[in-house]
Parts: sequence; structure tokens; C-alpha cells
Amino acid sequence: MSKALIIFIIFVSSSWVWSQSTESIKDENETIFSGRISRVNASGKLIRIRTDFSNIKFLNRKDRVEFWNETHIDQRCTGVIEGRTNDYFLIRVPDFETCIRRVHFTTGTYLNFQSSDFEQTTKIAKELVEILLKKRLAMNAKKERHRRDLDGYVEKVDAVNKRYEILRQKLEIEWQKELANVEEDKARSFTEFKNAEARVNEIDTKLETYKVEDQNLKLDRWSLDPALYFKK
Repeated sequence: MSKALIIFIIFVSSSWVWSQSTESIKDENETIFSGRISRVNASGKLIRIRTDFSNIKFLNRKDRVEFWNETHIDQRCTGVIEGRTNDYFLIRVPDFETCIRRVHFTTGTYLNFQSSDFEQTTKIAKELVEILLKKRLAMNAKKERHRRDLDGYVEKVDAVNKRYEILRQKLEIEWQKELANVEEDKARSFTEFKNAEARVNEIDTKLETYKVEDQNLKLDRWSLDPALYFKK
């Protein structure tokens, strides 16, 4: 085996180990959180912790947590989450007296915490976030598609308006043309009517002119009794 190949294998192995170590440290840092003791209830074996831990929402009641003092990293104790708010969480410590001696905590002590239950919850949350991100990506693409469709409706409306405006103008022209034809027919009919009327009057005049009476004698009435009328 050549020297160059040996160096390459060592480099790859070192890189993999470093990557795994970095990933392990990252995962550990994500599961470790801290807070300061704001109150100790020895009789109830309770300690209340104030924290600005942003992922406190993933701490659930009954989760088991390990905690330790930064000055004694190898001395750890176990507690159970009894409740939490946005800024505080309450831990019940079953072996309270032993933990005080081991971890050396009191009001104001700054502690570090780690929980496998919390780690599992955040793992599930991350998986859910990945699913939601994929869904959001798909829905966002769908939303953008519909947005483009909505934007296109403006152009479609303009196209329809232009098309029907042209049709309206054509219809207007045809309408006016038909009205003009009707008016022309009316004028022609009126002219023909007047011509016919003039011809009738002319014929009536001629009839009157050339009319021949049936009798030359006319009845002359001098009495109310028609039997006494006489012709003259």
C-alpha cells in the first residue's frame, strides 16, 4: 500500500471521527439547558428554577431530569418535572438531602440540566417540523399557483371586455343600420302613401267632373208630406 493512500485513509477516518464528535457535541448541547434556583422547598423536596431556555415548552410534567453544579460536573442528581411556566419549572427531588450534599445547591445556585425525555420530545418535534416544512413547501407552491391564476384573471377580464366591446360596437353599427333601413322604409312608404292619396284625390276630382246624373228633374219640397213633393 502506497504512502499517499495510507495518508488519505487516515485523513478520511479523522474527518469522520471529527464529524461524529462534532455532531455528538451539537446534540448534547441541544439537550443541555440551564437555570438558576429561585426558591427551595426542603419539606416538599422541591426546587423552582428560573430560566430563559427557549425550548422550555418541550419540558413536560413527569419528565426525568439530571442536574449538576458547574463546579462539580461529575456530581449529578435526578429530579422529576412537576410543572412549568414560560420562565420557570418546578422539580421534585426524591433524594433531596443527598443531592444537596452532592450538587451543593441553594437559592441562587446556577445549575445545568439534561433529560432523555426532553431529548425524545424535541426529536419528535424536529421530525414534526420537517413534515410541516414539507407540507408548507407544497402548500406554498399551491398558493403561488393560485395567486398566479388570480393575477391572470385580471388579464382574462380585460380580454373579455375588449372582445365584447368589439362585439358591442359591431352590434351598435348593425343596430343603427337597421334603424336607418326602417326609417328609409318609412320614408318610402310615406312617399308612396302621399302619391297614392294624390292619385285618389285626382281620380275623385275626375269622377266629380265626369259624373252624369240619372235624372234631370229634382224634387221640390213645399210640404211636409213627401206625397205632396213634386219634380221640377
